[in-house]
Amino acid sequence: MALYRAILTLLAPFIAAMFLWRRATGTESARTLRERLGRGEAPKSDTSSDTVTLWLHGASNGELTSARWLIEAMLKRAPDLAMIVTCNTETARRMVEGWDLPRVTAAIAPLDYRFALRRFLARHRPAALATLEGEFWPNRIVMAAEAGLPVLVLGARMSERSSRRYGFAAAITGPVMRRIAFLSAQDAASEARFRSLGVPLAHIGPVLNLKAQGPGAHNGQSLQAIPETLRAAFHPGATLLAASTHPGEEAVVLKAFALAREAGSVTRLILAPRHPRRRLEIEALIRAADLAFATRSLGQEPGAAPVYLADTMGEMELWYRLAGVTLVGGSLVPNGGHTPYEPARYGSALLHGPHVSNFTDIYRALDREGGARQVTDAPTLAAALRDLADTTRRVRMAGIAHDVLAGQGRGGEAALFLALSRALDLPELRS
Repeated sequence: MALYRAILTLLAPFIAAMFLWRRATGTESARTLRERLGRGEAPKSDTSSDTVTLWLHGASNGELTSARWLIEAMLKRAPDLAMIVTCNTETARRMVEGWDLPRVTAAIAPLDYRFALRRFLARHRPAALATLEGEFWPNRIVMAAEAGLPVLVLGARMSERSSRRYGFAAAITGPVMRRIAFLSAQDAASEARFRSLGVPLAHIGPVLNLKAQGPGAHNGQSLQAIPETLRAAFHPGATLLAASTHPGEEAVVLKAFALAREAGSVTRLILAPRHPRRRLEIEALIRAADLAFATRSLGQEPGAAPVYLADTMGEMELWYRLAGVTLVGGSLVPNGGHTPYEPARYGSALLHGPHVSNFTDIYRALDREGGARQVTDAPTLAAALRDLADTTRRVRMAGIAHDVLAGQGRGGEAALFLALSRALDLPELRS
């Protein structure tokens, strides 16, 4: 830990300059900067002296959305429970605030500096820290444990590449992993990697994938109303969604879409990049492909344009519901691939590239049962779109994916609620 803290000290001037620049240019608000420094707003006032506070952290929209069913279940079971929910982005904070849940305060997570963490802990006085999927900030976990807070990691994910990277920094990783009081990995491979990195065997719970949990096709949440202009423009049988794409993928998708469109397989493409700030770069690629397009962030309606650049945050649910086929991004290039759960939940057929190390077991099961199909380049993607132009084939693939994923990573809920009840000393959570 001394080495890690020394590195943070050396980086402090550069980190400070980066955030001050963001503030000066309006990229981030003054509120966000205060929260990064451990200050921020006071907790919601609808709490009493008997309230027990859980600090729940998720990196961004996806992680927190996957845990919404859990948040709501805990609040319903335990009237004396409050939560400070932190994240890394303003978009995710706005999303949590938009849920308007009782006894929940949303904030940007404090920087992993001890002074910021001390302020945060003193201000919110949490009884436990629960972190989602892959957020392992050394000072945060160590200081929480040293302050007597049980540290829980829920739906933990560890790719082979990340495991090697953490292994190289064993002097930092070991003390962090040993302080985890409860960890539920989202798959068996991740669990094995966490054990090898030092999480005590006795502290590992059943495999649990948060995205596979919760009631209903959309975790019991209210669906966004689809604007009529979008509903009229996109028919599932003729629409491809390229979801959460990364650099190097858009050019492949655009070439494949042009081939499939010429063959009459699809007529519309919704291109939703992982990082909306890449708008200008992606617009240039669409122009180079000689395709007309409209851009969501500029307020443009899709009209008759074959390509719709969906460069916004927090609207992926809309695109999943409008597209009959989804290419899951981060998989045509070596980024490990994104989750297949959301598109399958909304009835979309699944395509993916060869790089799916983040969800190896899940994609292997999907491919084996015929619930997904691997593509590698523009010709194979165009061929898959040609095959899925057959409505019966497309609907059947989507149905298989739904059934396969419904059985993946389920179970373990009782062990999770038991661990949370012990960490917070709230027996009603285990009921």
